[in-house]
Amino acid sequence: MDKITKAIIEFRDKRGWKETDTPESLAKSIVIEAAELLENFQWGADSYDQENVKDEIADVILYSLALAHDLGLNVEQIAFDKLKKNAQKYPLKN
Repeated sequence: MDKITKAIIEFRDKRGWKETDTPESLAKSIVIEAAELLENFQWGADSYDQENVKDEIADVILYSLALAHDLGLNVEQIAFDKLKKNAQKYPLKN
């Protein structure tokens, strides 16, 4: 995670985008990119463009990692924490 996050932040900072990458703008961008991902499946599960799906998933990940970095969050830790919460909320059925 550290390697890709470092590359994202370096890419952003070299272009002078840090000033506009506020938590609010990054959160909005995540939602916008997620909507663009969903658009691929608008007309059914078989009608998507795989290359576009990959690009939109990447956009969601890139913005999410930038937001986590800017908020000082450890992505791996918060993901594992959420999995633990989900395991309690949705226990295995016997």
